[in-house]
Amino acid sequence: MKWIPEEVETYLKEMEYVDTAVVPLISLSFREEMKQSAAKHQFITLLTTHMERQFTGRILLFPSFTYLKSGSTEKVINELKEWEENIEKSNFKHIFYLTSESDWKIHEQQLNGTILWLPAIPLESVSDSQKLSLIDSQVNQLLTLFTQKWNENSEFDSN
Repeated sequence: MKWIPEEVETYLKEMEYVDTAVVPLISLSFREEMKQSAAKHQFITLLTTHMERQFTGRILLFPSFTYLKSGSTEKVINELKEWEENIEKSNFKHIFYLTSESDWKIHEQQLNGTILWLPAIPLESVSDSQKLSLIDSQVNQLLTLFTQKWNENSEFDSN
């Protein structure tokens, strides 16, 4: 489900079935790094949108957590922790953060959610059909990771 009124309304009615929050982590850079920042944003947005379609009814795709790449790491992490606390209070059992910024893996232990880092595939010179194929491949890999996490937690729930 997407973060749009109609689908959030459906989520509110069916929240016991939607146990997974997906939050894209998007860095914003300027000057020389602006194009690379835009490419990472494009990749993560396409990926999470495609994932949401695959997992409709199981996940809620939150708006991107966007931050300045040049900003204070501590401030960014604290703000994300605040998001996480609110997401957890809304009874989501699983939180996945998707990013193309490898720096996030260093900070994963500070969060309760799972950070999934995927290097951005440059899509600007790729045809639409090739983009779809690349994104499908990435989503299939993520499917495995999501399923493992869901199965881990269901084993703990049944013990």
